[in-house]
Amino acid sequence: MARRLARPRDDRWIAGVCSGLARRFGISSGMMRLIFVVSCLLPGPQFLIYLVLWVMLPNE
Repeated sequence: MARRLARPRDDRWIAGVCSGLARRFGISSGMMRLIFVVSCLLPGPQFLIYLVLWVMLPNE
């Protein structure tokens, strides 16, 4: 966990939030996207958290 949390300029699909989280925690960006999509099937504020992270996270 040496990297700081930021949205990378490469490997973005929508906003780069999943890619930034994946780099921060050392997993593949595809796996993080899959986790996000599956979590959206569960009740909770996942989509709102994604939007907040999009606004709050700096670009690399």
